Amino acid sequence: MSLSSALSIAQSALLATSRQTSVVTRNVADADNPNYSRRIALVTSTTPGARSVDVQRAANDLLFRQNLGALSAYAGQNALYGGMDQLDVSVNGVDNASSPSTAIANLQQALQLYATSPSNQNLGSSVIDAAKQVVRSLNEGSKAIQDFRTQTDGQIDTAVKDLNSLLNQFQDANTAVMSGTRSGTDVSDALDQRDALLKKIANYIPVSTFTRGDNDMVITTGDGTTLFETIPRAVSFAPSTGYAAGAAGNAVYIDNVPVSAGSGGNTTASGTIAGLLQLRDGVASTMQSQLDETARGLITAFAETAPSMPNAAGLFTWSGAPAVPAAGTLVDGLAGTIKINAAMDPSAGGNPTLLRDGGANGAAYVANTGGASYSNLLVAYGDQLDKPMTFDPSAGISATSSVADYAANSIGWLQGVRQQASTAADAKEALAQRSADALSNATGVNVDQEMSLMLDLEHTYQASARMMKTVDDMMTALLNAVG
Repeated sequence: MSLSSALSIAQSALLATSRQTSVVTRNVADADNPNYSRRIALVTSTTPGARSVDVQRAANDLLFRQNLGALSAYAGQNALYGGMDQLDVSVNGVDNASSPSTAIANLQQALQLYATSPSNQNLGSSVIDAAKQVVRSLNEGSKAIQDFRTQTDGQIDTAVKDLNSLLNQFQDANTAVMSGTRSGTDVSDALDQRDALLKKIANYIPVSTFTRGDNDMVITTGDGTTLFETIPRAVSFAPSTGYAAGAAGNAVYIDNVPVSAGSGGNTTASGTIAGLLQLRDGVASTMQSQLDETARGLITAFAETAPSMPNAAGLFTWSGAPAVPAAGTLVDGLAGTIKINAAMDPSAGGNPTLLRDGGANGAAYVANTGGASYSNLLVAYGDQLDKPMTFDPSAGISATSSVADYAANSIGWLQGVRQQASTAADAKEALAQRSADALSNATGVNVDQEMSLMLDLEHTYQASARMMKTVDDMMTALLNAVG
């Protein structure tokens, strides 16, 4: 081997080592970046003594797809659980203190006390006050639900805007990958950026991907709707300024295809948008229906009756009074409009004894005709609260129960779904974390491994430098000998 060949080999080795050291240094610098994939410097020998370094990016498509799916599932579940927590406190209060069920229980106690001393006017006023609390819990609970739906609508709008922004960013990253691939340059950084954007997109909507020539990526949603192909597809949503009970929310459209809401406590929703749609149109709307049915049950239980006369709204009344709502039929928004009959409300100039004696709807409905203070009607009202009646099954809970049990079952229904959502959120969070760990182990940076490789490169550098020094000494000796 000539001295010039030996010098060339040493120079080539130094260049390769320098390149490898640069890659290892970059790996160590980005070791804590969850969106960074490890670079691998592969040294290949081309001609004798000549070496080149190719940079490859660690990737695992299967684990990456699993991670995307786990992220979507957790995002949808988390959106549902977080919203239910807020909804529960807004409607029922802490420890259900302001729930209709608690207010109805207090009304029952006030009725029982009044029935033991029906001549006591103060006890009669106490019953009216307890009834007002029932009305207040229904009115405010109904308003809280509609406010929550409006707020969730705003969150959906924000999520759609974020998704559109991410898709535009994805277009830029995808273009950079394609351009780099065509020109043969290293596109590792652009691929990292594209994968990071995919993870963010998966938080909003479930995604599937496939790659075409020049590393061009196409994104579809979980149901096959095209989300990105060369350019982003339109994701549209028209938020509402407010909601009324029974009003349906607007849909989110991707390329003119509506996004489906999730269902169940362990929700089928993948992505934040589907979870929010389930909250707005599923959980919140069902709670509203249950409040409306509770209100209808109260009007029915306290209705005044008379022979040959239709039942008429008594202590609790509504916009359709004096008629009582049809049995077993949901009246949208009733919980928001139910009120105390002014004829019995002292603050409105009414007489509480009408509750004891009847007659709020005229003389035909008077029960105590003798003028004595009887408690029979008060006891009957108390019994009505515990008497089974028919409820609309579309409200999601038992079709036959007493109104007091129905209000309690409404809380039980929410807590049951909320518990399922909590358990599922924990499980899906763990799955997302495990899939992220598996992906990181396959494509991330192990600092110990990189530092060990750095030591090897240092030895290689020292050997190459020593070889150059030896060649330099030999050439110096040769020049001295001839000169």
